[in-house]
Amino acid sequence: MLSDTLDAGLRRYGIGEKLRAMRLRKKMGLVELGQHTGLSPALLSKIERGRMFPTLPTLLRVALVFGVGLEHFFGAGQRPALAVVRSNERQSFPERPGIPNPSYRFECLDYPVTDRRLNAYFAEFEPAGDGRADPHAHEGAEVVFVITGTLAITVSGEEHVLKAGDSIYFDASPPHSYRRVGSKPCKAVVVTTA
Repeated sequence: MLSDTLDAGLRRYGIGEKLRAMRLRKKMGLVELGQHTGLSPALLSKIERGRMFPTLPTLLRVALVFGVGLEHFFGAGQRPALAVVRSNERQSFPERPGIPNPSYRFECLDYPVTDRRLNAYFAEFEPAGDGRADPHAHEGAEVVFVITGTLAITVSGEEHVLKAGDSIYFDASPPHSYRRVGSKPCKAVVVTTA
């Protein structure tokens, strides 16, 4: 139990409100955020409603999902002017947590940078079921550059086939999905605006 002084001091930071605003901006539910962080939706809800304050390790788990640093929750931190991400430091995530055969896996290429204006990912596309990822949509724009293999990208029901060296730019708000074409490995760099 916190003293009234500590409780008031922590409430000034508005950690719960900031967490909720980030989650809603990404159109993410509590269950989905829980899957990404390993935290229960009930715990996340209590934090958002200000019923409890997270520990720093808990808050860092959430911060990493949204690509922000802890300073996002505690004040105006300065953005690093430069961030180097070594290949052995990246973590690979499936298209959605908990699915047995994801159509693709992605690695964040810019995670140390706080308050990013764009997000960059390295993606590897796998054959899974019919080979097509579930359609998804998000705000902003997306650029995909195919490094190896052949990738079909469907945007608003229209399929575009890209080979190594090809790229595509599109408005990411309509539903879009990816499908690896053929048996050769398919890798791409995906950049989205934040």
